[in-house]
Amino acid sequence: MPSYVITGASRGLGFEFLRQLSSDSNNIVIGLVRNKAATDQAVAQELAGRSNIHILQADITDYEAIKHAAAETARITGGKLDYLVANAAYVSEFDAYDPIGVLGENPQALEQDLLESFKVNVIANVHLFNLYMPLILAGTTKKVIALSTGMADLDSMNKYELHVAPGYAISKAAMNVAVGKFHAQYKKEGVLFLSICPGVVDTGHYKNATPEQMEKLGDMFQKFVLNNPDFKGPAKAEDAVRSVISVWENASIDGGSGGTYVSHHGNKKWL
Repeated sequence: MPSYVITGASRGLGFEFLRQLSSDSNNIVIGLVRNKAATDQAVAQELAGRSNIHILQADITDYEAIKHAAAETARITGGKLDYLVANAAYVSEFDAYDPIGVLGENPQALEQDLLESFKVNVIANVHLFNLYMPLILAGTTKKVIALSTGMADLDSMNKYELHVAPGYAISKAAMNVAVGKFHAQYKKEGVLFLSICPGVVDTGHYKNATPEQMEKLGDMFQKFVLNNPDFKGPAKAEDAVRSVISVWENASIDGGSGGTYVSHHGNKKWL
């Protein structure tokens, strides 16, 4: 029975991973969330009858909570894990619409936001990977997946003049390097680490945006369309998740996928 752990499984892409992976009753699917009660209720309402779903409470920035979740996972799966999916992330509203020079006008807020981005998107995942590694090594498939973003790609950053969300992009770029470092260490033991960007996805992140902020967002999307005429706007979560799963299923160490950073297309096409 293939086993999966998904962080940030309470909503958005995380809940969609939970939904799609648990549709196969042979899979054991474990979701790590901050609010277990609310997620249990959502599972009962939307995924009723799926006894292969297990929800564990753990804030990924809480080392002891993740350590406890790893122990609970071992109890559920018999001491092994096939897939670890690092989906949880800090997506800042502070830096979502402005360039780093503008944000620098409020240096204390910028510093705090950068530290929070790094704490959640990098340090927490480093601890997550280390704590779950004994289970991954005991598993059969041995795949560790980190959800990344095309915003962290230098070429597209310059091509589209992507000056917004600097903290988020910087932290995701750092996470991609961490993924590469983990793969360099564990490749010889058959563990594949891979960063995958799900593309531009509608997860409700911009629902609180002001008209001015939406105008800035529209300018960015216009640049996307200008350079990619086939871009039709944000994808649905179910389509993005299906694509990401396909990429990691096709990825292999022998095929050169390990330690790399790719899109939901399995290449460097981010849209």
